[in-house]
Order: sequence, then structure tokens, then C-alpha cells
Amino acid sequence: MPSFDLIVIGAGPGGYVCAFRAAQLGLKVALVEKRPTLGGTCLNVGCIPSKALLHSSEHVVWARHHAAEHGLKLGAVELDFAAFMRRKDDVVNKLVGGVAQLAKARKVTVITGTASFVSANTIEVGQVSDLTHSRPQQFSASNIVIATGSAPVELPFMKFDGQTVVSSDHAIGFDAVPKKLVVVGGGAIGLELGSVWSRLGSDVTVVEFLPKIVANYDEDIVRNFTRLLQKQGLKIEVGAKVTGFVRASLDDARPSSAGADKRRPYGMLTVERDGKPLEFAADKVLVSVGRRPFTDALALEQAGVQLDDRKRIKVDDHLRTNVAGVWAIGDVVAGPMLAHKAEEDGVAVAEWIAGKAGHINWDLVPAIVYTSPEVASVGLGEDAAKAAGRAINVGRFNFAANGRAIAAATTDGYAKIIADAKTDRILGAQILGHNAGELISEVVTHMEYGGSAEDLGRTIHAHPTMSEAVKEAGLAVSKSAIHAL
Repeated sequence: MPSFDLIVIGAGPGGYVCAFRAAQLGLKVALVEKRPTLGGTCLNVGCIPSKALLHSSEHVVWARHHAAEHGLKLGAVELDFAAFMRRKDDVVNKLVGGVAQLAKARKVTVITGTASFVSANTIEVGQVSDLTHSRPQQFSASNIVIATGSAPVELPFMKFDGQTVVSSDHAIGFDAVPKKLVVVGGGAIGLELGSVWSRLGSDVTVVEFLPKIVANYDEDIVRNFTRLLQKQGLKIEVGAKVTGFVRASLDDARPSSAGADKRRPYGMLTVERDGKPLEFAADKVLVSVGRRPFTDALALEQAGVQLDDRKRIKVDDHLRTNVAGVWAIGDVVAGPMLAHKAEEDGVAVAEWIAGKAGHINWDLVPAIVYTSPEVASVGLGEDAAKAAGRAINVGRFNFAANGRAIAAATTDGYAKIIADAKTDRILGAQILGHNAGELISEVVTHMEYGGSAEDLGRTIHAHPTMSEAVKEAGLAVSKSAIHAL
């Protein structure tokens, strides 16, 4: 039986990063992945393809609606849908290929197949559908890391069929632009993919059960963000409970004589709000109501690994399960289901296994919605801080007063810094604006060492840059902003 110092089950961002860091530290490492390619959900059907589609669709909008502002006469802008989707696939292929090369360079043994526990230190890897000549094989290790990620949550009365009722995995690979798309769920995934298809011409309605979309953000951020999305053409229905989906008959769904673009919707989403029924016609219904830890077929009972009441793997503050030598990271444990959080988990665990001083601060995991504009946050928001009874000062600076934003026509939104009223220590930040996902990182950096709003405001920022708005927001905490009244 082949034996290793470490076996990592799952080659997503958490898993492969853990394997690579452990290999750097001199451990003999095996990485088990059921897909024929590495990278997990993120690289194959999640973060990366969705961002490629978002980027390409932003170009479509710019060419159609903004090129003339820059003196460019493009004429009619047509969408080559096959090329549009092919670029997304090319981006994915390049990245998963790069991860495979890194695994080889670091001498990580890659095992393709579905893993299940035989005991606490032994797994069996069975054959996968496209490897018909393989057979189950057992492997052992003194340490095993579970990094199997998450899967989209299904509504019990609306199971995914991959055609009409779809998950995010399906929504990155439509074979045509849906005429009417209903998105169930107003979180990051639903808003991002809804934006993609809206930009390409789909009539998109977002249906959210809660009173607001992106519910973890401050009310003022959500209010302005909602307004901007609606201005772009997204219809947003909040406080709406989905009750079912009625598929149309074949005759109703068949394209009319006027052509496929005039076809009737394939069904009707039924919704209830304030006790009143609503209906939304749809060709496709994207259900994006969350994700669940994916521990299917792992046979955790064979190792004695315990789960919590939400089917997540129980771990301590060093990501150790209740079984010695078995660890768990990323989406299968409590915490935000984000790729960068999983990566940091993976690095820390690899270092702990190697006897090093691993570090991770789960209070400083930034969250981003990659729409246009983006929204990003870290730490405590203004509303959460007030609800917790914290005495705070808040600094805010609008991108409309930022030179680079004006030059680039990206003036929507603002940066907001929340600081402790007594110590001035930064408690959190929320940014609505172009490249907010990039801008939030410097706030994370200042918070990592316990920096103050004054520290942020006195840090030199290059001019002209969007980041100057973050500096000014830091200064605004003490009412010292230079470029605002």
C-alpha cells in the first residue's frame, strides 16, 4: 500500500494550496481529486469562469453604450456567442493546466478518483467514470486533510434538471442567451451570473426571500447598490418566497413561427409576498440560495469523524477533527465559503503538520461581489457595530470626488471605514465601487496589524488612483478628509 506523510482529499484552492505548501516544507504529499482536472469548483465551474464571463460581458456593455463617449464609432456591435463562451473555457484551461504543472514541479503525487475512508489513516480511491480501466486502490498517510469543498443547495420542490432549473455550475455554460432568466437568491453568485446574462440581453429578475439583497452589507450600501443594479436593467424582488415552478407544456414551450427569439417561456416561477401570489415567466431559473458542505461518499463514519448540526465537519481552532491525524479545511468546516479563506486554511494546516507556526485570522476574511460596480467588505460593518453597542466613528468618501474615477467614468459608489471611537482602531470597511475587490485588500492589511484610521489616512497613496478614496475615507473618520467638505 503506497504511504505518504500527507494525503489531501480535494484539489480545489484549499486542497491544492495545502498540498503545495506541505511539499515546499519537505513532506511527501498525495493530492486526490475526482475531476480529471485540478482546481476544484473554483477554477473549473465557479470563481474563474464566472469572472471571465463577467469581464467579457462588461466589454459588451462598454462597446454598445459607452464607446461613443470616448470618440469611438464602432457601429453595430454583435455578439459572437460561441467565441464569447470559448474565451471563458480558454481561461479555465490555462489555469487548471497551470495548477497541474505546479503539482508536477513540486513532486506532489496526483491521484484521480473518488476517495473514501477505510480507517483514520487509510483511504480508498475508486475509479471515475472516464477511467474505466482503473480499479480501487488504498493509500495511507500519517495525516489526511479533507478539502472536498461545497455543492449548490437545491430547493426540495425545485430539483436541478440542468436545463430549466439550474445551478451556478450550469449557468456558466448556457448554449444560448436565455430570453427570460429568474435568479432565486440575491447573494454574490446570483447577482454576478444574473449580471452576465442581463448584459447579453436576457430579461433578468432576481427574487430574494430576505428584505434586501447581499444581506450582510450595511443598509446604505445595499440601497445604493440595488439602485445601480436596477439602473442596469436587473429587476429585483425582495421579501419574496419562492413556492414552486410550473413547467410549460411542450406545445407552449415550442418556438413560435417567428423564430426562437420569440419563443414562449418554458415555465412560470410562483412566488408569495405579503401573503399575495406572484408569477414570473422564465426560460431558465438559476437557484443560488447557498452552498452545502460536500462530504458525500467520504465514509467519514469509517474514520470516526464527527459532523455538527449543519453537516459541517467539526474542527478545533487548528482545524483538527476529533480524530488524530485527520484535518478539515475550507467549505466543509464552519466559516465563509470563500476560496481565499480555504487557501489560508490550507497553508496554516500544512505548516502545523510540518511543525511550523501556521497563522490565520478568520475575522479578516474579505468578501466581494464582482458585479459592476463591485461591493467588498471586511470586518464589522457600520450597522453590525451599532447593533453590538460599539461606539464608532465612520469615514466615507465618494468616488465622484476622486480624480482617477472621474477620468475613468467609474464614479459610482464610495468607500466607508468604521473605526473604534476611543482607540481609532479600524473595525471594518465596506466599499461600493469600481475594483472594490482590489481596494479592500489594503484595509485588510492595516487591520492585520491593528492599524488605526489615522494610519490608513497617513499612508501615502499614489495620485491619481482609485485607492485615494480609501485614504480619504480613513481621514474622514476624524473629519480630516482633504478633498471633501
